[in-house]
Amino acid sequence: MSDENPVLAEVRGPVLIITLNRPEAKNAANLALSKGVAAAIDKLDADDSLTVGIITGAGGTFCSGMDLKGFLKGERPSIPGRGFAGLTEAPPKKPLIAAVDGYALAGGMEIALSCDMIVANRNAKFGIPEVKRGLAAAAGGLIRMPRQMPFRVAMEYALTGEFFGAERAYELGIINRLTDGPALDAALELAKAIGANGPLAVKASKQVVVQSRLWTEDEMWKKQQEIVAPVFTSEDAREGAAAFAEKRAPNWKGK
Repeated sequence: MSDENPVLAEVRGPVLIITLNRPEAKNAANLALSKGVAAAIDKLDADDSLTVGIITGAGGTFCSGMDLKGFLKGERPSIPGRGFAGLTEAPPKKPLIAAVDGYALAGGMEIALSCDMIVANRNAKFGIPEVKRGLAAAAGGLIRMPRQMPFRVAMEYALTGEFFGAERAYELGIINRLTDGPALDAALELAKAIGANGPLAVKASKQVVVQSRLWTEDEMWKKQQEIVAPVFTSEDAREGAAAFAEKRAPNWKGK
């Protein structure tokens, strides 16, 4: 049974593939799944050989949200300090791509919105329908949607709970790439492009992009320098320059 292994983690070169593995429940998140995701995120950040992660779902769908059967029994699929599915309040320091097939609804959409990039099959569906169940999208949907798409559009989807398709999501700018095939294949192409780069530079670049949204004009250059300065004095920086001069692929060490 997949509930014995609700989350699978597979390493492919510098990429960690995290698979939500409860297909019989449309990958609905229970506490065991949340703990599994949190453990996989810890592995991604702790392993110097990994540069980027992908999170996807088994059985042709991404995630249908919270396991309502568990909810009725008093279970909450959240981890203190880490949020829903062990992810929404504490995304990894390294880049994370959501590969979405089928449905990314409620908590499933909130997982996707927590990622740095989203790749989706053209037939995928998104939405935060919590209001239809007398609930609220409190795992990041109400916070991240108006930051990642036009305010009034986010307001409409939050208040109606209506679904919207991947092509509409792409138009709104919350999806990086659309694909006619499995989302994981397209996500692996994107991850490969990221994983070919210097891991210290990738991690620092993500940190600046994420944190700079809150920086003032007066502090932004100082704060950026604090993050990127170690990159310029790293072994990888010298290796990148040498590889370019010698017309060869770099051999990154993450140091």
